Amino acid sequence: METTILSILLLTPILGSILVLFFKDEQKNIIRWFGFVVSFIAFLISIIAYLKFDSSNSNFQLTHQIIWIKSLNISYFVGVDGISLLLVLLTTFLTPLTFLSTWKAIDKKLRMFTFSMLLLEAGMIGVFISLDVFLFYIFWEMMLIPMYFIIGIWGGERRIYAAIKFFIFTMFGSLLMLVAIIWLAVYSSGSNGQFTTNLIELYKISPTIPLKIQSWMFAAFFLSFAIKVPLFPLHTWLPDAHVEAPTAGSVILAGVLLKMGTYGLVRFCLPLFPQASINFAPIISVFAVIGIIYGALVSMVQTDMKKLVAYSSVSHLGFVVLGIFAMTVESVQGAVIQMVNHGLSTGALFLLVGIIYERTHRRDIAYYGGIAKLIPLYSVALMIAMLSSVGLPGLNGFIGEFLILIGSFKSNVLDNFWFTAFAATGVIFAAVYLLWMYQRVVFGNVTNQSLENELTDLNTREFLVLIPIFIFIVWIGIYPSTFLNLTDSSVKNILQQVSQSTVNILK
Repeated sequence: METTILSILLLTPILGSILVLFFKDEQKNIIRWFGFVVSFIAFLISIIAYLKFDSSNSNFQLTHQIIWIKSLNISYFVGVDGISLLLVLLTTFLTPLTFLSTWKAIDKKLRMFTFSMLLLEAGMIGVFISLDVFLFYIFWEMMLIPMYFIIGIWGGERRIYAAIKFFIFTMFGSLLMLVAIIWLAVYSSGSNGQFTTNLIELYKISPTIPLKIQSWMFAAFFLSFAIKVPLFPLHTWLPDAHVEAPTAGSVILAGVLLKMGTYGLVRFCLPLFPQASINFAPIISVFAVIGIIYGALVSMVQTDMKKLVAYSSVSHLGFVVLGIFAMTVESVQGAVIQMVNHGLSTGALFLLVGIIYERTHRRDIAYYGGIAKLIPLYSVALMIAMLSSVGLPGLNGFIGEFLILIGSFKSNVLDNFWFTAFAATGVIFAAVYLLWMYQRVVFGNVTNQSLENELTDLNTREFLVLIPIFIFIVWIGIYPSTFLNLTDSSVKNILQQVSQSTVNILK
């Protein structure tokens, strides 16, 4: 079972997405339960994979390989290390919660919505477990289609514009990556006499790639991943997609899809193009720091709660990119754990905005005020998610940002404390815009008397969605070793690959 566990995990949502098409549109409750149960089974399978994983081993584990296109030496090759396993767990953890969160909100074309969500989950899992770059590209493109329909069909008033913008941005980056994948495979045929897209084999030839060719390949991969992150100034699709997407779409988009970009930087850019990564690290880190500050400043002036949370993602993921390109154990460890932290805290914020939107159909901050007197449990939940996003010590956000700032300060690659100094201001700005939003919405007198009739506190289903997220928010904040130990050897292995390939650059 160890060799097939990841394939079983991948097939579960794929089979579920096919089977749901045989239901009738009128069977809404059955469809809802089916989608939730299939995604929950996928979560249980991912837990089994976690239990079989040896965190002290830095190699890829639970691998399964089948020759796919023999003439091109392309295979179905899947496996995980600590980094990818953590992100698989995040994916399978959030997906069933999003099904619960939309139990009442999504009512039209429910069968197609469930189909899209399960296919999207399969695409995301496929991205994180692929060890063949061509297979990675297939899953990278596969998840684009269901997300396009989730925004375009079940989104807000400007959903078509947001969906097309999301599609065009992502497709442009994907095509550049495809060119680089082909170039890399062709180069391997000249280097070791064999055309291959096997990632492990490509790791072996990466030190032999001349710096000029490496730089072009790196640029193509990086641009594709930077659009997905999104890194400033390639972020403009994100606020539109977040604001127009339904709550489930926003949670998956923020919780998992954006991490595919940062995961790509760690899995492909650093080990495949180490010299180019180090050469470009300072300029990329400049854009990361600009993104941290810009995202925070733009969040301060938002009047729409959902748009405020969307722009905060630009700021938080700037920290992740900075951590990756500081290339120290602490910074990359912090970047990986911050991917998970952002998925939990921002996912919770989108869920909470969605809960209040279901009741009032309003997201503008000015419409609310004094809701602590009307819905106290909701106000406490919003406070926990907000403080997590701010980075309060004792909650998950602090751990990631702290490690990234320490690692960036120690970095020989960046070799400039100003990166850390400017990035640290993002923590202060985050406190400003989130505390300001919370104070306006929750405290004071009830500013709109109609809220007394519109608002009801959290129900049992909403509790069941939020409590698991809050458990992990506190768990990571108090005892992060559970998660850091999982990724420690994998992070050290990647940085060792970089340092061995660039002896003349790293001091």
